[in-house]
Amino acid sequence: MKVTNYLLGYKNLKIIQDSEMFNFSLDSVLLPNFVTINKKAKKILDIGCGNAPIPLILSTKTNAKIIGVEIQKSVSLLAEESIKINKKDDQITIINEDINEFYKKCETDTFDVITCNPPFFKYKNTSNTNKNDYKTIARHEVKLNLEQIFMIAKKLLKNNGVIAIVNRPERFVEIIECMKKNNIEPKKVQFVYPKKDMEANIMLIEGSKNGNVGLKIMPPIYTHLDSGEYTDEIKKYFE
Repeated sequence: MKVTNYLLGYKNLKIIQDSEMFNFSLDSVLLPNFVTINKKAKKILDIGCGNAPIPLILSTKTNAKIIGVEIQKSVSLLAEESIKINKKDDQITIINEDINEFYKKCETDTFDVITCNPPFFKYKNTSNTNKNDYKTIARHEVKLNLEQIFMIAKKLLKNNGVIAIVNRPERFVEIIECMKKNNIEPKKVQFVYPKKDMEANIMLIEGSKNGNVGLKIMPPIYTHLDSGEYTDEIKKYFE
């Protein structure tokens, strides 16, 4: 069932969702608030844009043109509807295509910034996948994996352009290895914790194509207080 909601923390932005599909989560709000966007940025790519929460939030931070690529037709249609109701058609373009095919047709050194909230889990025959394809594709690396993401970024990013992704902390080393293999230098990382004294469960990481060596570890983000309430830092996204 389709519903229209206000995007977290953005009273002037609406987003169309479908309860049958994989709805956006806090990850998709944290990432566009984490990525570095230079004032000179002209073109941004969001890989696997879903129903477009990341492009919509990015549009409040930059005048750059934003392209969202989404492989699932029905999900891309939700994204297009969300773009239209927010009157963002001039800035945001949604493309319904497999990013692994789309990037081959693009010129090299095209984008200043790439964002991606990718599937977090490796796919194996034994994987506990959801029978609903929407959720399987969103959660498991059946259509897109880390290696592919950074190979695409190597081609499409301008020199010193940045890619930022959100993932699980247990994949930190693998992500660094994929970045390095594709000439992307890790520049900053931030860990998100459900509560103080608990292990991190989300990681935000950004790298720069052919960038200088030097990784910043950003202050931690805590999502909940001991009482179970959201922290003030997270509440600002729900205003």
